[in-house]
Amino acid sequence: MTQAHHERVLIVDFGSQVTQLIARRLRESGVYCEIHPFDKVEAILDAYAPKAVILSGGPASAHEAGSPTAPQRIFELGVPVLGICYGEMTMCAQLGGQVESGHDREFGRAEIRIERQSPLLEGLGDLGHTETVWMSHGDKITAIPQGFEVVATSEGSPFAIIADEGRRFYGIQFHPEVAHTPRGALLLRNFTHRIAGLTGDWTMASYRQEQVAKIRAQVGDAKVICGLSGGVDSSVAAVLIHEAIGDQLTCVFVDTGLLRKDEATQVVTMFRDHYNIPLVHVDASDLFLGELEGVTDPETKRKTIGRLFIEVFDKESAKIEGAEFLAQGTLYPDVIESPSTSGGPSAVIKSHHNVGGLPDYMKLKLVEPLRELFKDEVRALGVELGLPPQFVGRHPFPGPGLAIRIPGEITRDKVAILQAADAIYLEEIRKAGLYDSIWQAFAVLLPVKTVGVMGDARTYESVLALRAVTSTDGMTADFFEFPWEVLGRCATRIINEVRGVNRVVYDVTSKPPGTIEWE
Repeated sequence: MTQAHHERVLIVDFGSQVTQLIARRLRESGVYCEIHPFDKVEAILDAYAPKAVILSGGPASAHEAGSPTAPQRIFELGVPVLGICYGEMTMCAQLGGQVESGHDREFGRAEIRIERQSPLLEGLGDLGHTETVWMSHGDKITAIPQGFEVVATSEGSPFAIIADEGRRFYGIQFHPEVAHTPRGALLLRNFTHRIAGLTGDWTMASYRQEQVAKIRAQVGDAKVICGLSGGVDSSVAAVLIHEAIGDQLTCVFVDTGLLRKDEATQVVTMFRDHYNIPLVHVDASDLFLGELEGVTDPETKRKTIGRLFIEVFDKESAKIEGAEFLAQGTLYPDVIESPSTSGGPSAVIKSHHNVGGLPDYMKLKLVEPLRELFKDEVRALGVELGLPPQFVGRHPFPGPGLAIRIPGEITRDKVAILQAADAIYLEEIRKAGLYDSIWQAFAVLLPVKTVGVMGDARTYESVLALRAVTSTDGMTADFFEFPWEVLGRCATRIINEVRGVNRVVYDVTSKPPGTIEWE
């Protein structure tokens, strides 16, 4: 939990699949917030001292015995409370209303009608105005608590929005946090800024200053090692830590030989020459490619790469005298604990290590300056720190690198072919102005050869697949609908410029049923 003095909102998580989106919407409007499971809130309530509380959605039914509830003290804090979907239902049930199993279920797009003016709906429309929202509930409220009034209705929900303006308690049946509710962000901002009176003091500039002070206090005169992958998270963490403690930081960059074209050179140039950060560059490509020879199973590839990374990192770290801390680019989604709504705490907090999970015997204490940030905030912090926007805006890249984009056996020649083709593909995407519209784009070298004709001669060469998807969080994704001329230019250039490829195909599989990566 942050020690800063920002105005804070507490999000009580009842297990919704989209609870993180609530936090992201609030952060986008400059409001600091944290997500805590409903069954852990009581313990942190006094220390956290929220200025407002949001109760999330969830899969449970508020009318059933043993269903999850919010601590009753939340309604006695004197701060505004907003219940979303299940959050509205449990608030009603806890404050004297009634919830029943619904026959008029609402899933998907719906229209709500404004029946009463409220600061929650400021800027959305006058009485009688209809607004598109996204519903997802199977139960229904049949009676609202004393003091509440109906603010908006829908065809399937007479209590689509309810409010007790005196106590500043609000309940909404739909999900304002999802993109399918077009003006949901405005509604949430009305709650935080108009009703709770927050000013929105959460900025990357302030976060930068706070973390620099925090890192200095934590580390003191000790040395810190950062496993630099070349990705956005570890790079932003390294630059931030270097700003705080200077040459007490040493970055260890392990070149596996499975990076994108020229990536190792770019990383070394940026950190050594531009930022003047102490950097140990280990070219371990022969080791990695040698051990991967003959390996075709995807999981074995991943385990081999992870093991080798730890071994190389451990060897190099041992050479750095006085190192007491390990820096990692752990992000907030990696440390949010998911609650169980059916019998006690469930989900173990996800373990995340940029350097592949280091063994306990290294005895290094962790420095994780990004653990309160979402991915988009890390990118914003990177820009704040002066990292090139083109760098911080890069698409995600898997830890095992190109190894999982070469199904079948990996060879140095295959890696070189894929690096060249992938570079052309991304270059054409950037030229077309499409890079920032795509969540992730990459090439895959298939273990398939086909007959072709090049210069009146028969060829028998490899097939290359192109993949590009749109997504918000990587959990679900759809293929990107390229203009055909862009795909055509990519294919033509790859076949003309990359020896070993004579056919290019495009992957139009969504996730699910497919995954974004091929292995």
